[in-house]
Amino acid sequence: MNLIAPSLLAANFANLEREMEWFNQSEADWLHLDVMDGVFVPNISFGFPVLEHVARMTEKPLDVHLMIVEPQKFISQVHDLGAAIMNVHQEACLHLHRTVQQIHEAGMKAAVTLNPATPISTLEDIIQDLDVVMLMTVNPGFGAQKFIEHSLDKVRRLREMITRTGAHALIEVDGGVNRTTAPLLAKAGVDVYVAGSALYGKPDPIAEVKALKGLIEN
Repeated sequence: MNLIAPSLLAANFANLEREMEWFNQSEADWLHLDVMDGVFVPNISFGFPVLEHVARMTEKPLDVHLMIVEPQKFISQVHDLGAAIMNVHQEACLHLHRTVQQIHEAGMKAAVTLNPATPISTLEDIIQDLDVVMLMTVNPGFGAQKFIEHSLDKVRRLREMITRTGAHALIEVDGGVNRTTAPLLAKAGVDVYVAGSALYGKPDPIAEVKALKGLIEN
């Protein structure tokens, strides 16, 4: 599976309607929404009032990535947005299995994210319950960072774990995805590519989505 998920964090919020227009017209598959609280990560992005507005502007699946402490408190609000995927950080969930169960009970796919320094072994006992595992390929909290090269090996090891355990989780990556890194990530076993600065702000973002699709499908 080769899915492109543009990250709204990189959008021009002074012209959000135009940004959503090209997204809807493009071959992009999911819309990735980064919610930051300034506590779990050193930045603050946007909250649910903005997300509610964005959700009304597209029928494509919403991939809501909560980079916040105690994300389990917001399961009902994420569900009410109509989100298809709720993404929480392993590092932010004291009772991860319970949170994953609650996300499923709310009717959403459960995704768990690992920061660059968090080993994939932390998911060994829950991997079969997950729909998506997202690996941060930059440190979370800011856009336009340089891709962390050893993430490729981490993707390969996660792919091996999924195959070995018979799990069905998709592998998603977030950070530094562009025309150079996308083909390398595809060879390592990635399914879903979150892209921000590689798409937003470009003269023709629709063409950029198409180009990325071509690179990961070859």
